[in-house]
Amino acid sequence: VQLQAYGGGLVQAGESLRLSCVVSERTFSNYAAAWFRQAPGKGREFVSAISWSSGSTYYADSSKGRFTISRDNAKSTVYLQMNGLEPEDTAVYYCAGRTGKLHSGNYYFPGSYASWGQGTQVTVSS
Repeated sequence: VQLQAYGGGLVQAGESLRLSCVVSERTFSNYAAAWFRQAPGKGREFVSAISWSSGSTYYADSSKGRFTISRDNAKSTVYLQMNGLEPEDTAVYYCAGRTGKLHSGNYYFPGSYASWGQGTQVTVSS
């Protein structure tokens, strides 16, 4: 499975961006996708996840209320709509995928995801 992320860029605080990740998966009946981010000098941080078939979503506290994850079955794409961006959101954003259900014990853990995209840079200036 390959994942291709794009849509990052340089924005000012308060502005919005939408990240996209195209997933080359044959069947999505038991698939889940997520967004993580990594700022310079920091570890990879969970942002949001979605179960493809059910549409159930999960968010980190830092993204709840500002970010929205969604998927488009026809386009095999998962999106991350980011509103109200803050300088603290500056990071490389990665999309990730896994086969198997998400639950409270695995959705936030990078090791739960077998496939990763190449990352896209998001920079928020103050």
